[in-house]
Amino acid sequence: MNALFFEITAMTEPAAPESYESALKELEGQLNRLENDPLTLEEALTTYQRGTFLLNYCQSRLAEAEQRIQVLEGEKLQDYRIS
Repeated sequence: MNALFFEITAMTEPAAPESYESALKELEGQLNRLENDPLTLEEALTTYQRGTFLLNYCQSRLAEAEQRIQVLEGEKLQDYRIS
C-alpha cells in the first residue's frame, strides 16, 4: 500500500467541536474550501475527512435533540404552532 493510505489511516481522533453551531460554521468553511480553493490531493482528502466528521457530529446532535423533544412531549413529537 502507498504512504498516503498509511498517513490517512494513522490520523488521530479528530477534535470535537465546542458546539453544534461551531461545528456547522466549520463545516461550511470546509465545504467552501473544497469548492473554491485549489487543494492538493492530500489537502482535499484531509478537508473532506474533517467535513465528514463534522457532518456526522451535527447529525448526531440533531438526533439527540429530537430524542429530548420526544421525552419532553411524552414520547410523541408534536408540531410547533405559532400563536
